[in-house]
Parts: sequence; structure tokens; C-alpha cells
Amino acid sequence: MKRLQRTLLALALAGLTGNANADQNLADKLGQFTLNYAVLDNHAGQHGVDCAALGADWAACSKATITLTNHGEAITDKNWIIWFPSIRRVLKVENAQFKITHVMGDLHKLEPGDKFTGFPAGQAVTIPIINEYWQLFITDVLPRWYVTSGDSRPVIIANTNTEALTDFVSLPGEQWKRTPDDKNVLMTAEARYSKNSDVPLADAATLRGEIVPTPKAVTIHAENADISQGVQLQLDSLTPASREAIIMRLKLFGVKTGQGYPVKSRIAPDAFKQADAVSGAYHLQIDRQEATITGFDAAGVFYGAQSLLSLLSAQDNQQVATLEASDAPRFSWRAIHLDVGRHFHSKAAVLRLLDQMAAYKLNKFHFHLSDDEGWRLEIPGLPELTTVGANRCHDLSEKHCLLPQLGSGPNSDNNGSGFFTRDDYIEIVKYAAARHIDVIPEIDMPAHARAAVVAMEARYDRLMKAGKKDDADYYRLLDPTDTSNTTGVQYYNRTGYINPCLASSRHFADKVITEVQKMHQEAGAPLAVWHAGGDEAKNIYLGSGYTDKTHPEAGKGIIDMSRQNKPWENSQACKNLLEQGAVADVEHLSSYFGVELSKLVNAHGTGTMQAWQDGLKDAKDASVFSTGQVNVNFWDTLFWGGFDTANDWANKGFRVVISNPDYLYLDFPYEVNPVESGYYWGARFSDERKIFSFAPDNLPQNAETSVDRDGNYFSAKSDKPWPGALGLSAQLWSEVIRTDKQMEYMMYPRLIVVAERAWHRAAWEQDYKPGREYQGGVTQWVDSLALAADWARFANLTGNRELAKLDKAGIQYRLPVPGARVENGVLAINTSLPGLSAQYSTDGGKSWQRYDDKARPNVDAEIQVRAVSPNGQRYSRIEHVK
Repeated sequence: MKRLQRTLLALALAGLTGNANADQNLADKLGQFTLNYAVLDNHAGQHGVDCAALGADWAACSKATITLTNHGEAITDKNWIIWFPSIRRVLKVENAQFKITHVMGDLHKLEPGDKFTGFPAGQAVTIPIINEYWQLFITDVLPRWYVTSGDSRPVIIANTNTEALTDFVSLPGEQWKRTPDDKNVLMTAEARYSKNSDVPLADAATLRGEIVPTPKAVTIHAENADISQGVQLQLDSLTPASREAIIMRLKLFGVKTGQGYPVKSRIAPDAFKQADAVSGAYHLQIDRQEATITGFDAAGVFYGAQSLLSLLSAQDNQQVATLEASDAPRFSWRAIHLDVGRHFHSKAAVLRLLDQMAAYKLNKFHFHLSDDEGWRLEIPGLPELTTVGANRCHDLSEKHCLLPQLGSGPNSDNNGSGFFTRDDYIEIVKYAAARHIDVIPEIDMPAHARAAVVAMEARYDRLMKAGKKDDADYYRLLDPTDTSNTTGVQYYNRTGYINPCLASSRHFADKVITEVQKMHQEAGAPLAVWHAGGDEAKNIYLGSGYTDKTHPEAGKGIIDMSRQNKPWENSQACKNLLEQGAVADVEHLSSYFGVELSKLVNAHGTGTMQAWQDGLKDAKDASVFSTGQVNVNFWDTLFWGGFDTANDWANKGFRVVISNPDYLYLDFPYEVNPVESGYYWGARFSDERKIFSFAPDNLPQNAETSVDRDGNYFSAKSDKPWPGALGLSAQLWSEVIRTDKQMEYMMYPRLIVVAERAWHRAAWEQDYKPGREYQGGVTQWVDSLALAADWARFANLTGNRELAKLDKAGIQYRLPVPGARVENGVLAINTSLPGLSAQYSTDGGKSWQRYDDKARPNVDAEIQVRAVSPNGQRYSRIEHVK
């Protein structure tokens, strides 16, 4: 009998193994297909497609094709799924053999339908689809499409396993326009040349003694100070860690320390006029014999030392200009925001970022540590936050990891996964503090919280199996009674929202704040500001671009609104709260939760809470919050009314941090060109020149110096009082920024320009005047010649000096693509940052020659051009010139 049982078991196992092998074999075969994705028509609504009937937001849709080429034998098996990421909703599949289903977030699955006949041997199968919105930049299509068959191991389709998206994506023809009347200018070599033509190359004498960011007042003398024997730092006003930060940068530039030219310091608040008596103010005097830094405080001494360092070059440092500078920061809040939730960015990249922030006198590191797609900080006592919430893999149960998102694929061996240990975070806080940078941790809630919600569901299941119901419930973030059909802005269901009506949600927030506060205490840098997130707690389908099928409105997507709910609308816990009168209605729940969070933050002794402004929009004013101060990141686009609504927040007692997407989102493309990367919902481009022209403390002024998303002029004025901004923050979101290299490409060199505007108010910036109207193309309140001259100065500083410093620091910054033209057979090349070298090729890139503007070459064929980094080791994107 036992022998028979063993035989039957062996046969059963053999059968299972055979099925499994067959499934894996099928997945492996499909993984060797070639996949091509082509955008065909971004104006499908103008070409016969009823986008409104398909339910497209604002009736905007586009056409594309997915082409699968089978290089092997015919496949007729239907037991397969191709999983793929798409930030655009797929509204329709126009090949009856296939169906596409939305799974979660941007994850979709492509499957065979009932009419599937197979993939013929050696042939291509094309699947036309209609997407919501448009696909204008290469990063609108994401990599790492993968295949499963049954319970097979996932297999990434080989040619999509790349960050070189042009390997499988094409955006042909005129598909760079959002609408047919889009007035943006496509950046070709010729258009770029024209744009750069008013920024001449400056000579070395013009740049001598220039400090970045620009001081309030500086007098440059004719003599130089000799530092060829090194620098003897006498910076007793600084902590040892801050002195070491200065020494590290001197060594980076090859300057010896310990002997040589004396650099002395002192802290003397009484040495500053009242207008400049602020943290970070300094006087710097550089004589031939010694340099003296007088700081209002230790931060002032540190910044004075950074100004001295700013005068150095990355190559030969024998002398520095003698000068006298009196300086103070424009804003007390000068921030860089980094999202590590969508994709993780390494500790090494973060430390490099902090070094550059310090060099350019930025002082707030806004650390976005959680989002729907990832939780990135170890919290003692809540292991699932990192074992589950920090990892992505192909686990449909999501008990071991989150579903793949945003092109990370089915594996956990890339930046889709990852987290900072407790020790990592403490090290980062210490490193920042030594550079006079405050770390502002953000744990986003109640929306953008799916990683936390799913992780706490995994914790709940684990403890329930152990019979520990009270413990299981204590940090649960979902109300099991909530049946609300709601979809967040990035297409997550109700699991993307922490329920604000549960005591367990407050327990969770309190636990996280407690543990993060302990980390700051151990780092010796008390937690001064808690960022609570708060943004976008809404159902995207209840937005103004959709209309109900019973009363359709022209120009909007037609859907069944009766099936849609507001977040938490069907939660019994929230219904109870509303019945008790604690909250006016369901729309006020997000702001209510913000008030509740402020109580926790205040109880922990942190005096400031911060949030994205829309998370607090239903609060009466700042007085209803428990912390002494409430900061808001203001992120309305200016051309949609932000020039006016910013005033509302300031006049309600909130401290406003200007964070406008159309100027300060560093994940937006540098230029209008389909092969550039980034999101662009708020602007088609944000290059260094545009950011430089931004007037953050007089928002209406910007209407005169820029255009809206579609390249149109706009007008702006506000009649309201404007008490002024607390500061400025530039944001880098990481949905389509998967690697550290990509992060640095998008961050730099724009960070340098952000620092200039955060530290220095330019002479061409005007005071805010209620009622003054600025109208692009009409009014001339702004001195455009002064702005152009100031930009030319700064562009030359960046191209001639600062980029080489980034090279030294190992920063993978973006090199601007050159402008070029051929006129009468003569080639001319320029760059947006003069001082950079350029090269050209006449043989299709086989060989390259250095371009010399004083000896412009004769050419008689199509050529290629590229910029070259100062160290000669990296190149810009190649551009073709006809």
C-alpha cells in the first residue's frame, strides 16, 4: 500500500512539474518576443475618435500601437499574461484577439481574448489601443513589460528591459504637440541656436570674483590672494563636523589644508545692520594676507566659507580675487525636495545632494519618504513597512511585496525596491546638520499612502493568524466596512488612502512620529518640522473633466457618476464621526485629519507642521492647528490662478513655501523635445533660464516673462495683500526617474539656479503691488534687458565654472544639447551655458572633432553635434543638423 501511495504521489508531482515546465517554457518564449510601442496620434479626438464616449478626462485621447514580433515557432496557447506599466489609462483595444485590464496604479495586463488565434511564427502582431490624454515625451512609456504563464516565474520581455526607451518606443512625426494649436517651440538644433544667441561667451576677467549664489553686495579688488601653499582654516566658530565639510570641499578642488593662507572667522551679531541680522548672514573680506569671515551666527560663518570656496575653480587653484562681500539670505527657507517613494534613491546619492545643497547655501532637505509605491524608512516595531512596503515584486496577494509599478518590473533588484535603515537615516540627518541643512521628513497621509496601508494589512493578517486581534487592529489603516469606489490621481483604489476616522490611524501616525523623532535626537538634530503630506485625497473621476452619462456636458469624458464615491464615503467609522458633528462633511475629512496630526506633532514638542496646501484647504485658517506654525507648500500653477490664490494662504496665517510646478518641479523636461524625460502636466519645459527668470515673491510678475503650458501668453494680477513668502522649494518627483543617474540628470544643474533665486533677489524683480496687472506680450513692467544681462552673467558662471565642480563631485548632471545651424555651408554651434565645449561629426558619429567658434568649419553634409563635459568624460544627447 505504501509503495502504491509513493508511486501515485510521484506521478502527481511529475504531472505538476510537467505543467510548471510547460508554463515556464511558454513564458520564456514570449519573453524573447520583440515589443515595439508607437505613438500614432495625440489628437485622436480631432480625427474621428469619440474620446468623450470612451470616458476620457476632458475628452482627450490618443492612439498608439503595441507590436509583438515572434521570432520563433508559432504560439497558440492562451495561458499567458503580459503585465505592463502605463501612466495613461487604456480606454479601448482595437484588436479583437486581445483584451487589456487595469490592475492597480499604472499596472495593466494584456491577455488573449476569446478570438485569439495565436502568434504566427516569424511574424508581428499589432494591437492598436486608445489611451487617455496624450504621450508627448519618451518617458510617457515605461520599461520592463513582463510575461507570466500560470504560476511561472515572471520573464521580462528582453528588449523592454532597458532605460534606453528609444530601443522599443517611437514618437514619430508631429506628435510632440499636445493640441493642434500648441504654440510651444520644438527644440531642434536650429531653434536652440536661436534661443541661445543672446547669451555671449564672457571673458575670464568678467567672471573674476563672482560668487554663486550672488551676494547682496560685493566689491572686487584688482589684486589676488595667493593660496598656492594651501589654506590654513581657523574656523573655530564651526563645529568639527562643519569644519570637516569645508575641508572635504577644499580637498575636492585640490587645495591643501592645515597650512598656508589663513582663513579666520568669528561670530558677531552686532556687526550686522538690522535688515541683515538674520541667520546665515555673513561678511567676507579677502585680503592678500588673510581672509576673515564674520558671521551673524555659525550658519553665517559656514556660508561665508562656501562663498570663498565658490571663487575656486575645479582645476587650478593658485589664487583668488581679493574682495569684500556683505551678504544675507533672501529667504530663510531654501529647500530641495526629493521623492524616494516612487523610486528609491541611494544613500550615496542623497549625501552627494546634501554636499551640493551646502555648496549653494540651500538649507532645507524635504525628504519625501513614503508614497503609494513605496515606504522607505525602517520603523522599529513595524517591520512590514519595509519587508512589504519597501519592496516590489510579482505577488498578486501583496503579502510579501507591493505590485510592480512605474517600470520597475517583477523583480526587487532595482530602485523600485529599497529603504533607509534607522542608522542610514541618522547618518543622513547628521551629515545634513554638519552642512547647516535641516532634514524635513515627509510621511504622506491620508492619501498617497498605499505602501503603508498594504504593509499594515500584511501586519494585520500576521497577527490575526497568531490570535492577537487587539494588536492586529492597533495600527490598521483601512476600515473593513468601507466599500467606497474611489480612485486616486494615480489610479489606486481605496487602499491608497489611510482612513482618517480610525483611532488606529492616529496610533500609526503617532508611532511613526515618535520613532523619527528619536532618530533626530540620536543624530543631535531635533525634529523641527514634520511634513504631513495631505495632498490629493480625492477621487479623480469626480473631477471637473468628467460628466455623468445622464446629463453629458460637451468636452468632457462621459462616465457613470452614480458608481463613484468620495474617499471614505461608505466608511462606517467616518459616518459615525459625521453623525457626531466632529466633521462637517466627507470633503472636510482630509483637513480634519491634518488638524488631528498637528495635535500629535505638537504633543511631541515639534513646533511646526507642514503640508501640501490642498490637504489643508478646508481648514478655516492656521489658528485651528495645534502647532505654533503651519507651513504650506504652495503648488498651484501660476497660469491656472496660482498668482492670486497664494495670497489666500498667507492671509490665513499659513507660512507659504513657493513650490510652483511650472517653475520649480525638477522632474519636468528641460526642453520641448520628445526624447527628453519627465512629467509635464504643469509645464512643457523648465530649463535653467526659465527658473532663473522666476520671481517667487511677486508671482504676477511671471506672466510677463514666461508662457503657459501650451506656449500661450497669460495675464496675472491680484488685488489681495501679500505678506511675502517664507521661502522657496524645488521638487523632484520620481515616477519616471528610476535610477540615481536619472535623478542627477534632472536635478542638476537646475539646482544651482534654484539656489540663486532662493538666496538672492535680483534687481529686475519687482515689489508686489496689489492691482498691478502683468500681461505677457503686452506690458513691460519688467526690465527685460537687465534680466537678459543677468542671465548671461549667470549662464557663463555655470558653464565656465560650476559644471566642472559637479564633475569633480561625481554628479551625473545634464549637459545641455547644443544649438547649431549651417549657413552658406559654415557650421555654427552654441550652448545655453557658454563655456562648455562642443564637438561635431561629419561621418555619422564615427569620429568627433572639437568645435572652435573662432574657426567655424565648412561642412557639406548632415552633421551631428554634442556638448562635452569639462572633464571630457561625458557628452550631451546627440543632435542632428541639416
